[in-house]
Amino acid sequence: MTKQAVIFSLSVLLVFLFHCITTKAQPAAAPAKPADAPTQPASPPAPPAKAPAQPAEIPVQTGPTDVTKILKKAGGYSVFIRLLKSTGVAGQLFGQLNDSSIGFTIFAPTDSAFSNLKAGTLNSLSDLQKTQLIQFHILNTVVTLTNFQTLSNPVPTEAGDVSNNEFPLNITTAGNQVNISTGLVNTTVGGTVYSDDQLAIYQVSKVLLPLDIFAPKPKVAAAPVSSKPKTNEDAAESPSGASKVDEAAAVRVCRHEMLAFIGVAAVAFFVMKGT
Repeated sequence: MTKQAVIFSLSVLLVFLFHCITTKAQPAAAPAKPADAPTQPASPPAPPAKAPAQPAEIPVQTGPTDVTKILKKAGGYSVFIRLLKSTGVAGQLFGQLNDSSIGFTIFAPTDSAFSNLKAGTLNSLSDLQKTQLIQFHILNTVVTLTNFQTLSNPVPTEAGDVSNNEFPLNITTAGNQVNISTGLVNTTVGGTVYSDDQLAIYQVSKVLLPLDIFAPKPKVAAAPVSSKPKTNEDAAESPSGASKVDEAAAVRVCRHEMLAFIGVAAVAFFVMKGT
């Protein structure tokens, strides 16, 4: 039994040693592959294009339409407001806008536009010329930005009658741009200050100087009145200077002949009396 036990023990030992040798001979298992890297997210979409700049908010007029209040609320038109009031044009506009259906379009120069004028320009004008200058910035109809191209030049203003070539104003369009020309100044409409169905106010960066005030045409001197030419009848009724001279000469000749005849007769009388 002891011998069998020894053999059994040796057998178990050999099996154990064989198992250990086999296990060491096997190569170590390859490390597990790392998990696949996460898929890179798609590049973010391009940011949307910027929306076009929104136009400046057009002030809303409450109550009666007052051009000076609209311009004051918009800001930057203090000189134009002062001229509107001092010339009385502001009051006329207020009355017509609120008491009738008449509409107007106003080109409002900014304060910087007036500051760019030559020094003393406004002070050199008479009261009438200042009124005409302000009226030259006003059309007696409502014109929207899309309707300027329908105007016929010269465009009539409140300053004068273009049919008599007074205060001509020319307006043209190029795409969305509105160009204004007075003959002395060229500018463009800069933006809408106010707009409704009876009034449109647009900003301009230059004062519109009319030719009739700042480059008046020289007055043509009246032609001298010519004397009325004499007709044949007048010539027949009134003798010419030559005929009058001839008549005077004939009278003198007749007088001399009569004196000579009287002298000869007297001599003959005395001769006959002596004989």
